[in-house]
Amino acid sequence: MPRLLLAALVLLAALPALAAERVVSLAPSLSEIMLELDAADRLVGVLDGGERPPALRALPSVGHYGKVEMETLLSLRPDLVLLWPDSVPRSQREQLRQFGIPVLVSPTPSLASLAEQFRRIGAVVGRAEQGERLAEAFEAGLAELRERHARPRPLRVFYQVWNRPLYTLGGRQIISEAIAVCGGRNLFDDLSLPAPQVSVEAVLARDPEVILAGTGAQLDEWKAWPQLSAVREGRLLEVPDKGLERPSFQMLGAIGKLCEVMGQAAP
Repeated sequence: MPRLLLAALVLLAALPALAAERVVSLAPSLSEIMLELDAADRLVGVLDGGERPPALRALPSVGHYGKVEMETLLSLRPDLVLLWPDSVPRSQREQLRQFGIPVLVSPTPSLASLAEQFRRIGAVVGRAEQGERLAEAFEAGLAELRERHARPRPLRVFYQVWNRPLYTLGGRQIISEAIAVCGGRNLFDDLSLPAPQVSVEAVLARDPEVILAGTGAQLDEWKAWPQLSAVREGRLLEVPDKGLERPSFQMLGAIGKLCEVMGQAAP
């Protein structure tokens, strides 16, 4: 593997010299990337967190998001473990290091780092060509969406994660980047927490032009404040695709759907 590629990865143990053949994924998004790389045959176990893709339903579970069943993982004899920085506790990452299992820790997801992940994971599981193709297609697709949906002034967008209590997204979240691709600006992009709790008063003060939420019922609650630009102009929009929450290649299609919805609501 090229030295520059290795330098870009965070490693807890040396990666295998040959392509990994027994891979455990400790994040649903990374499992999905393995599918997109046509490398599902290399997966021997996955961490659960939501509904699995049909192709992975028969694989052994090594736990749920935030907690790994270490005995089960070890029984699978992996020669590579994939994880996001926060998908398992630090103590369990240290256990993996002590057991000498090669671990590839992906960087905190961003649109730029996601394209690189296709290349990096592809390289270590023997799918370098597929990884390069995915990365190039992802980068080209994002560039096309940015160009098509660029605006002289971004729309002020409030992305509601939950309603009671009221949670939104901070500026470092990958969904915040997706909103920017579609010609918007996350109303709370100045907050560093991944999912900060905010008040209705704070939303009223920043006056979003678009409100995005998971359900129509959650959106209907905002009609109690007709002074909001988003309410006045009828720009209360359901998030069109839950794929925005899964950083993998399929996110490109989810961003495209978001752009279409935001485009229809634009002034």
